[in-house]
Amino acid sequence: MRRAPVLSLGYGAVFTLCVAALLASLASANLLSLALALAGGFMLVGPLMAVGLYELSRRLSHDQPVTLGDVLTAGLVARGQLAFFGLCLMLVFFVWIRTAFLMLMLFLGTSGVPPASQFMHTLLFTPEGLGLLVTGSIVGGVLAATVFALSALSVPMLLVRRIDVVSAARASIAAIVANPAAMALWGVLIVAIMVLGALTWLVGLAVAFPLVGHATWHAYIAIYGE
Repeated sequence: MRRAPVLSLGYGAVFTLCVAALLASLASANLLSLALALAGGFMLVGPLMAVGLYELSRRLSHDQPVTLGDVLTAGLVARGQLAFFGLCLMLVFFVWIRTAFLMLMLFLGTSGVPPASQFMHTLLFTPEGLGLLVTGSIVGGVLAATVFALSALSVPMLLVRRIDVVSAARASIAAIVANPAAMALWGVLIVAIMVLGALTWLVGLAVAFPLVGHATWHAYIAIYGE
């Protein structure tokens, strides 16, 4: 990030603006209470959204010049496999959203999602809300852990190697199995860093997202090389 601050923070700023636009859309539709569910979904597709940062880190590590065009078109190098993997992640994202809606209906009834001003009180101080919180956390945690195992290192690998999605996912799982403590800590740190970024009125996301993206590339290099 110090070597390419403009590109890194610019990438993070674009990501932050997209999140802000989504939250504004939810607010205008009185659906801001769904922000937590969507935040969990973003964590699922995050590895694919950071492809440009992986390419930026790769070029910097080889002391190669890097331009905005290189960052924006990084995914075109392995577009077939990356596109397929992106489709898989988006399918998981939609499954998570549908599951979240189902749990909302099961625990809070069919009267609709409580407004944002009441949602946290409902979630934390009512039996139905606590049930939703516990169940949603368990289901979301299992889904997130599964996706993390499949995608933690597979997306960087697909960027630089001629390899299919299944092989890349198997390699990512193998890295998790071989380094369980380190990779579990890394997953927790990703969530913590992104949450801290979001709590700063989203401003910190412009730093948090590229930080996690660059670090993910270096984690991949530390385990598999290039």
